[in-house]
Amino acid sequence: MNGIVIVDKPQGWTSQDVVSKLRGVFGTRRIGHGGTLDPMATGVLPVFVGRATRGVEFFEHAEKTYEAVLRLGLTTDTEDITGTVLEENPVNVSKEQLLAVLEQFRGEIEQIPPMYSALKVNGQKLYDLARQGKEVERKSRKITVFRLECLSFDGQEAKLLVHCSKGTYIRTLCKDIGQALGCGGCMAALRRVQAGEYTIEQAVSLQELTETKMPEKYLAPVDSLFSQFEKVVLTPNQEKRCRNGNSFSVTLPEGMYRAYSQSGEFLMLAQVENGTMSTVKSFFEI
Repeated sequence: MNGIVIVDKPQGWTSQDVVSKLRGVFGTRRIGHGGTLDPMATGVLPVFVGRATRGVEFFEHAEKTYEAVLRLGLTTDTEDITGTVLEENPVNVSKEQLLAVLEQFRGEIEQIPPMYSALKVNGQKLYDLARQGKEVERKSRKITVFRLECLSFDGQEAKLLVHCSKGTYIRTLCKDIGQALGCGGCMAALRRVQAGEYTIEQAVSLQELTETKMPEKYLAPVDSLFSQFEKVVLTPNQEKRCRNGNSFSVTLPEGMYRAYSQSGEFLMLAQVENGTMSTVKSFFEI
């Protein structure tokens, strides 16, 4: 079996837990996920099966969209409600004040990764150091928040829609918004509703996947990962060169392409430069 299944990750599961479960469902060890979700988070988790795992590296830079709940007045060590409470403050924030502060967090901004994260410093994961009670200096990094909207606000909790670049920590965004409002804040809930091309409407529950007798029906073809690129059908001679890993001449504009055989098999993600097509990554069965 080869393809991509869009899982609606349940709360309490790690992304790796989902992968381990699906190895049994699909009967293969060749499975990987396309972007970690915290255990408390739910939603879109693309899982790559079989030869589709060759596409995981191209998914790492995908933009994501989340629905997050920001709890004001509460600051924790993990920056979400699962952590130890560090500070509690009264909340006296109007919706107008909240909306004004949100403006500061749109576009390209700097973000300091949280201690409770899988990032490594000097070979050690930050969350391992955090669990030992240690805190180390982390460099801020640039992220982009393309869209940040308040969907609802009851004076204590705000439901936010966040469309952001790779590497954005929504927990940290919630903490920083709370800090900017002067009362502190943390993330109370998180649901990923889109990752790259894949949306929550395409997602299937883990329960459904484990109960079905035909899990392969939920597999999207690997070329769905590259739907933004133009499709080209190779001649038999070009296909032969492709399968041998050789480049060949084409009369196409420069750029990236999805290349297919005459029979419709997805062969490779290809790049054209100076009238020559070469393989970026092959996906045909050997």
